[in-house]
Amino acid sequence: MNEAHQDRVAVFIRHGQSEWNRTNRFTGWTDIDLNPAGIAEAERAGRRLAAAGYTFDEVHVSLMRRTRQTAEALLAAGGWRGVPITETWRLNERHYGALQGMVKQEIFAAWGEEKSRRWWRGYHEAPPPLDPEDPRHPRYDLRYADLAPGLLPATESLHQCQQRTLPYWLETLQPRIAEGRRLLIISHGNTLRGLVMHLDGISPEAMEHVEIPSGVPHAYGFLPDMQITSQEWLA
Repeated sequence: MNEAHQDRVAVFIRHGQSEWNRTNRFTGWTDIDLNPAGIAEAERAGRRLAAAGYTFDEVHVSLMRRTRQTAEALLAAGGWRGVPITETWRLNERHYGALQGMVKQEIFAAWGEEKSRRWWRGYHEAPPPLDPEDPRHPRYDLRYADLAPGLLPATESLHQCQQRTLPYWLETLQPRIAEGRRLLIISHGNTLRGLVMHLDGISPEAMEHVEIPSGVPHAYGFLPDMQITSQEWLA
């Protein structure tokens, strides 16, 4: 880590592996726990960050258990105690609509491989939405009871996921970093793809080929005006 920029740091990390990740099952807003391999990934990430000299003032996670579990295992392994954890729905994974709970082979069989790949790798196209009466719809989840119904997605493209996430980056996270706070942001593959796309100026076409590995910290250093001065993957 560049010592000159320790005071303005954001470290992004995708949560550790869950059983649904291992079996290629689309998770989205389904609340799945980490498996033992995912806990181990989080612990390794914590040790790497500590060895590299990182410290944190606060942690931000989604409302999914797998991000909170990643945070707790990572902080314990790195020896950081008492770091506050903030949860927000805006860091939730992209909502995969009717694809949630399905494996890739089932999706290929139902809609064809070409269309299916555009849904999960492309930027603009959203998968088929959940029916409002589907019990998987977030309107049945008490964690979202205080949100306006119009904010709750029944499906999302990567673009829509990015539009939902960016206000939290711009209005909450970015000002804290500019003030000198050191943040750890634990979220999901597509949520972080959208943030990295924004920070690095990646085009929608190029973003189709960018993958965020689970459990690998991605650190950015910033100047007070939020110009990026450094970035590194702690693989």
